[in-house]
Amino acid sequence: MYTLYGYPKTRSIRVAWALEELEIPYEYQLVDLKRGAHLSDDFAALSPTAKVPLLKTPEGLLSESAAIVTYLADNHGKGEFIPEPATFARGHFAQMLCFLITELEQPLWNKAKHTFILPEQYRLKGMADSAKFEFDNALKAFCSLLENNEYVAGEYFTVADIVAGHILAWAKSEGMDLTYDHVRNYAERVLKRPAYRHAWERENTYLAG
Repeated sequence: MYTLYGYPKTRSIRVAWALEELEIPYEYQLVDLKRGAHLSDDFAALSPTAKVPLLKTPEGLLSESAAIVTYLADNHGKGEFIPEPATFARGHFAQMLCFLITELEQPLWNKAKHTFILPEQYRLKGMADSAKFEFDNALKAFCSLLENNEYVAGEYFTVADIVAGHILAWAKSEGMDLTYDHVRNYAERVLKRPAYRHAWERENTYLAG
């Protein structure tokens, strides 16, 4: 049994989505960020970074959403959700995943940090404009990398699409324009998956409770 420590509308949705796609039973432990639960001594003992998501596995604790979904797909994908190791397809998958978390996501994260996460004295004015400029450039590159493929790593859905789908949903929630028809169609296709809806509903049920 896995335990996912998370909070709605954060990167923990990526792990919940992967668990739902892979049909893996899991427990959900709400870490109430609004009440500072991530800064408590108990959570610090589990996660020195004080961030969610965090996944408790039979072998130990894992953080960083991209690493967690890769681990889950490797262990439970059964030939789906991730290319085989030591193949070009796996290298392409890794390339896309690295691009997503270092280029496409970072403008959104920077905007969030300088809007409400960092103490006010460390927030930079104009970051929203800078974030939009960077996101638009990264999105153009993403559209080119996606080419005419149905999914990020080729013609079948992988956990890289979970990361991409979440980033694009995050961008839309921030009022960012997805600009390109191919990217809009991709986002709509990925975010229609039942596992995404189930994960979203489950997370928010814990918050409501």
